[in-house]
Amino acid sequence: MLFDPLNALTVFQSAALKVDKSAKIFVAGHRGLVGSAVVRCLRSAGYTNIILRSHSELDLTIQSAVKTFFSIEKPQYVILAAAKVGGIHANATYPADFITINLQIQTNVIDSAYRYGVKKLMFLGSSCIYPKNALQPISESALLTGPLEHTNEWYAIAKIAGIKMCQAYRIQYKWDAISAMPTNLYGPNDNFHPENAHVLPALMRRFHEAKVSGAKEVVVWGSGSPLREFLHVDDLADAVVFLLENYSGLGHVNVGSGKEVSIKELAELVKEVVGFEGALVWDGSKPDGTPRKLMDNSTLAKLGWEPKISLRDGVVGTYEWYVKYTKQQ
Repeated sequence: MLFDPLNALTVFQSAALKVDKSAKIFVAGHRGLVGSAVVRCLRSAGYTNIILRSHSELDLTIQSAVKTFFSIEKPQYVILAAAKVGGIHANATYPADFITINLQIQTNVIDSAYRYGVKKLMFLGSSCIYPKNALQPISESALLTGPLEHTNEWYAIAKIAGIKMCQAYRIQYKWDAISAMPTNLYGPNDNFHPENAHVLPALMRRFHEAKVSGAKEVVVWGSGSPLREFLHVDDLADAVVFLLENYSGLGHVNVGSGKEVSIKELAELVKEVVGFEGALVWDGSKPDGTPRKLMDNSTLAKLGWEPKISLRDGVVGTYEWYVKYTKQQ
């Protein structure tokens, strides 16, 4: 009989570890959207020994550098939030970078974490791991059941490899490596690049700059019909700490808001919050991406976690941060 790792939950299912709040926790990617929120949440929860390294201090794509770091620092827990990320344009323009850099980061950190005695590692991925036409809402079991959305397949394949690497180390070495898959995220410290950003921050920047310049219209890619789920990054960070303290299993866990909105509705909300009074024009010649993507968050809900920040409140807070940030530049 063939061994099926996806059903091998009895191979290693340790009880949730009691995490000492003075233990060394390495947050990889602490300057990014996710990593910075995780650091804020850990500190708020009372964790006192958080290890941080900037890219200039530690290049996670260099295997020897990562090994040296782990051999010296010997963190007890790792939250792997470091990744090369971007929207449709960035994925289409830099496919080799998206698959190679992410594979390098994941392989180096996961392997060194195991070999240098880390008690528990959490790998953070993305909802783009799921098939383009997966049944909605998308459950964790949908992974690898169909073709990926071609506009971000390079990033998705790297993230799938990260999930499977954690599962492989759990099965072979009985090591506590877990994975969480967040939906579309937004919030402070997001990437607001006009071409490489994800949809929400990209819209926010376009509407803000149009408002400041007095432009009469803002052109947005696609038809506006795709449905998306959005989660404030502070909610994700709260879920990350929750899972670190309460979950230890082979399967990856979806993290989302459980609510969806069309890109058109999102654009209108951002336009309203920003205060842009011009026209919103849709460029139907540009790709829409996946038609619908709503995740099934029942696994996490059963564990006792749920999000707290509404989309409107989150967009308002993010715009306040963006305006303050741009004034400092």
